[in-house]
Amino acid sequence: MNASTILPAVPTTTADALDLFDSSDAVEPDFMIGTWRGAEVPTGHPLDGFLAASGWWGKQFIDAENVHPLLFPTRDGRALWAMNPGIAFGGLSLAEKAPQTKNMSFATPIATTRLLSQTRKSRARLRTTRHRGTDTATMIYDQLPINDVFRRISDDAVIGAMDLKGSPAPYFFALKRDESLRVL
Repeated sequence: MNASTILPAVPTTTADALDLFDSSDAVEPDFMIGTWRGAEVPTGHPLDGFLAASGWWGKQFIDAENVHPLLFPTRDGRALWAMNPGIAFGGLSLAEKAPQTKNMSFATPIATTRLLSQTRKSRARLRTTRHRGTDTATMIYDQLPINDVFRRISDDAVIGAMDLKGSPAPYFFALKRDESLRVL
């Protein structure tokens, strides 16, 4: 899935993405409950391409205390499994320091390490925070200095801004509600 299947017009710069984000409605945490398919919104951020290269599928919000921020498809594509972000985001510094790695596919190595990286334990929670002057639903990672802040695009789509400590600009992605696959 790519952002053009979720967003009416895909921003290509941080400024354009911030304009879309800021002009979109805030969401309540309850709106986020469910399973969401994701896509990156490439804006020139150093992490652009990282999630796509990993084979990332999306996120699942069970309730305010139980969120799976990283879902990946099983090898047969019939279900999803949740990855521990503490393991996955160890590669963030590599993606920033060696941008050519984002052009590689990590989907097969990630699938291979599933036994080590899969989790059934929630690795994030959902709260309302104030971001850019607006109170809106935010996913807060348990183990990482990352908050994913959401704004409503439609009844089944949001734009997300990853607020990563130390990053000068947000990393953008889009989510579309998709309950077609079960999470193991």
